[in-house]
Amino acid sequence: MTLQAFFQANPKAAIAFSGGADSAFLLWAAAQYGCDVRAYYAHTAFQPAFELADAKQLARSLQVPLTVLEIDILSVPGAAAGGADRCYYCKQALFTQLWQDARADGFGLLLDGTNASDDAGDRPGMRALRELEVRSPLRECGLTKADIRQQSRQAGLFTWDKPAYACLATRAAQGMPLDAALLHRIEAAEDALRAQGYSDFRVRVGADGTARFQVTAAQMPRAQREWTALAAQLAPWFDKSELDGVPRPASV
Repeated sequence: MTLQAFFQANPKAAIAFSGGADSAFLLWAAAQYGCDVRAYYAHTAFQPAFELADAKQLARSLQVPLTVLEIDILSVPGAAAGGADRCYYCKQALFTQLWQDARADGFGLLLDGTNASDDAGDRPGMRALRELEVRSPLRECGLTKADIRQQSRQAGLFTWDKPAYACLATRAAQGMPLDAALLHRIEAAEDALRAQGYSDFRVRVGADGTARFQVTAAQMPRAQREWTALAAQLAPWFDKSELDGVPRPASV
């Protein structure tokens, strides 16, 4: 099945829209193929500010209505506990609320941007999507991440080369309780490093509170040269930091 055929068969749908490359392409396709579509963005403490900004920008460019839902994800015990199934509890809470709002707006179909490259075996959140009967057209149509990036570029979407961005909750060590203060520190640290020109990286936090700056292999030589300065960028947020195992200089 093609996306065009999918939306011809399903001419009215709500889309869970994250602002990332996958859901952006899905939203474009829905609009392109004449679907009566509305985007829904679940805003929680797990999402950084730039994701919401990107979602708003793309929805405006496609002239698709966007609803932003404010959800207190830290009030969901299974998500805030940071355990192995935190993604399941998070997705269950988010998509339950998305369904409630979508149905109130007259939609009987809710879609998400899971693609054919996503491995259902290591994504507990997919279990919640199945239980809540959320459909994933990109996956159903066999579109991989590479396909989506190529077709997004052809469509002129600014998200075509946007790096994959897992939510802030994934930065903390498994089993580490999550709270607003920790998530804010992680986001602020990543914002500071992004301002230095780094992309596709993570600031991960270990159980001992050490922040670990992880970059791609291509960026590692630069990060090693600049580590003293980068460690200073992390210092306001974390007492201890490492660059993939390189301790922060004692002078910082």
